[in-house]
Amino acid sequence: MDELHDIVIVGGGLVGSSLAIALDGCGFRVALVEAALPRVSAQPSYDERNLALARASINALQSLGVWAHIDNHATPIERIHISRRGEFGAVHLDAAKLGLPAFGAVLPARELGNALLRRLDECSALDRVVPAKVTGIFPEPDTITLTVQEDGTERRLGTRLLVGADGTESFVRGNAGIEVQRTDYAQSAFVTTLTTERALDGIAYERFTDSGPVALLPLGQHRAGLVLTMPADDADRVAALDDASFLELVHERFGYRAGRLSRPGTRKPYPLARVLANSLTAPRTVLVGNAAQTVHPLGAQGFNLGLRDALSLSELLVQAIQDDADPGSPDLLARYVQRRQPDRDATTSFSDDLVRLMGNEFLPLRVMRSLAFSALDRLPPLKRRVALRGMGFRGDVSARALSR
Repeated sequence: MDELHDIVIVGGGLVGSSLAIALDGCGFRVALVEAALPRVSAQPSYDERNLALARASINALQSLGVWAHIDNHATPIERIHISRRGEFGAVHLDAAKLGLPAFGAVLPARELGNALLRRLDECSALDRVVPAKVTGIFPEPDTITLTVQEDGTERRLGTRLLVGADGTESFVRGNAGIEVQRTDYAQSAFVTTLTTERALDGIAYERFTDSGPVALLPLGQHRAGLVLTMPADDADRVAALDDASFLELVHERFGYRAGRLSRPGTRKPYPLARVLANSLTAPRTVLVGNAAQTVHPLGAQGFNLGLRDALSLSELLVQAIQDDADPGSPDLLARYVQRRQPDRDATTSFSDDLVRLMGNEFLPLRVMRSLAFSALDRLPPLKRRVALRGMGFRGDVSARALSR
């Protein structure tokens, strides 16, 4: 006999786990299916991936009880410096001058993953199916049945709502027949950590160049997270560089604002593409996070956007239990789309437009870019508005994201 749930979340990554935590104890029977065995990693890695969390995301993680498990591993982003190599305009954002405590924070992805696992361990009403792999999805009139391989045995889970939080190559999305639009940026990103001669002191840098953007993120003391983007056809050459040659390339692209850079971690290229699902829903199915949209890392919107998906969906589902409503009803799914579409469209379009705009070498456009940067830097009210949008306060903001 099928194990009947109200909601099954497939994918226990950062977004799927956040959604599961938000729904714990809401009154619906919720299952989280995750392929990887949960394990807290205590050993820091010098080449680990780092996340730039928007202020709204931090608020939400505090409300979810996750932030308490992070143990002060986050570094506040208090200032942001945006520039383009070879052009005269630049934008300087200072949270204190704009009346804000901080724009967000930088956190090793490992630490957020650890915090989510610890918080999941506190969830008393959640059915965690792990390690497990979904092998089949079979829609029925009032439910969806999943076949799941767990410890060499097959389980059958029935659910009234299936949530695909299973990443860019989502099995849930493909099984639902939802097609995607793919945009290959012909770029690859190298993500690593390095040491700076001068401490960044809470400054995050975004530096645009002819070869792609470079981001340097503060990690406290003299450590920084680096995202170096370059043409895909040059990625293999860069991957083969030794540390000294790699640092020389970074200095050529970024300059010496942080002094001399040293001790780069291991790195490998990640091909960059935008992948947008043509629909966020199918019968009794909804997509969140990278299953719904995968965006360019420029602007660090990926996880922040996915978390907003999870928050919006959780609020609609909590209201549904209060109204004794079907969590997989067409009406609820339509309201989810209505709520998420403006933010999703604006964020994915902005990211895509920025990649194209900042990479265009047309001379009149270069002049216009510099003038626009200079004008923005002289208009504090506009800078505050831009900052708030970047902090995640846009559209129909979740109540959890507004909490302090």
